[in-house]
Amino acid sequence: MIRKATIKDVKEIHRLLHQYGLKGELLPRPLSKLYDHVRDFSVYIDETTQKVIGCCALQFCWEDLAEIRSLAVSPEHVREKIGSILVENALIEAKKFNIKKVFALTYQPEFFKKFGFIQIDRSELPLKIWADCILCIKFPNCDEIAMMRKI
Repeated sequence: MIRKATIKDVKEIHRLLHQYGLKGELLPRPLSKLYDHVRDFSVYIDETTQKVIGCCALQFCWEDLAEIRSLAVSPEHVREKIGSILVENALIEAKKFNIKKVFALTYQPEFFKKFGFIQIDRSELPLKIWADCILCIKFPNCDEIAMMRKI
């Protein structure tokens, strides 16, 4: 089951992102930032346990541009298509808001290619999106791949 995140989900979202952040697979987010951006998140709920087992944020950057970020699935539920469902949901949401382009910064470009994303040079993205990069341990030597999809 997928739904918009609530305040009660923030600690579980943080736990999920922290797991992947420790491995250097995504940018971990401070708990305070997750509370600030909870409305950007959708969560995938395990129907049996009612626990958050996946999350994804769609953050609006400009009137026609949004970013898919903080996509994570509990390791024990990887390969169950939960990540795909979350991305598809984010793309539907972007379309509802008349967003023309959606991008992602990722270490998994092949995953995003399945949804019609193409690799772009990071310099094509507006400077505004790099504000969070200052928090990253890899700054300024980012090795994520920029992917873009037109809606």
